[in-house]
Amino acid sequence: MKDRILNCIRESAKVKESILNSQEIVSNIQNIVGYSVDVFKRGGKILLCGNGGSASDAQHIAAELSGRFFKERRPLFAEALHVNTSFITAVANDYGYDHIYSRMVEAAGKKLDILIGISTSGNSKNVVNAILKAKKIGMLTVGFTGESSCEMDQICDTMIKIPSINTPRIQEGHILVGHIICQLIEEELF
Repeated sequence: MKDRILNCIRESAKVKESILNSQEIVSNIQNIVGYSVDVFKRGGKILLCGNGGSASDAQHIAAELSGRFFKERRPLFAEALHVNTSFITAVANDYGYDHIYSRMVEAAGKKLDILIGISTSGNSKNVVNAILKAKKIGMLTVGFTGESSCEMDQICDTMIKIPSINTPRIQEGHILVGHIICQLIEEELF
């Protein structure tokens, strides 16, 4: 069992090393932070969505921004789109699960806000539909996925593609990048 534990840690470290050495990921993080700072200065917001563990990551990142990361400061408007279970179940029942996020983007999203869609496959239909709706509104769309080619590659303005096909390693990379974004937004604004 010890060897399996060490292998998991090595796999995670290898993915993080690949992130560290990816000029594209580092540049995209810088761009996301810069745009996010501008959005918050204008009184805008960041909306996030995902399924399962990616929904948890969306909620985690939103909480770091709307609560605090390191600094005592004013809250920033960031929200995960799945936190209203009555809304989710009503829309899933009336329109179908593929529309749960696009309906909330339509209700809450404004031009020049940001939508971060998190999907390890990059093909989750409800996340893809939310991105398409956000683009129609004029929001900046950011995708967090794994390394495989996916539908989100074609529709997002900016992509964070974690260099792995292993779902747990991709999710670990997403939360690492999410934490970096939260920290840098906070440092830039406060």
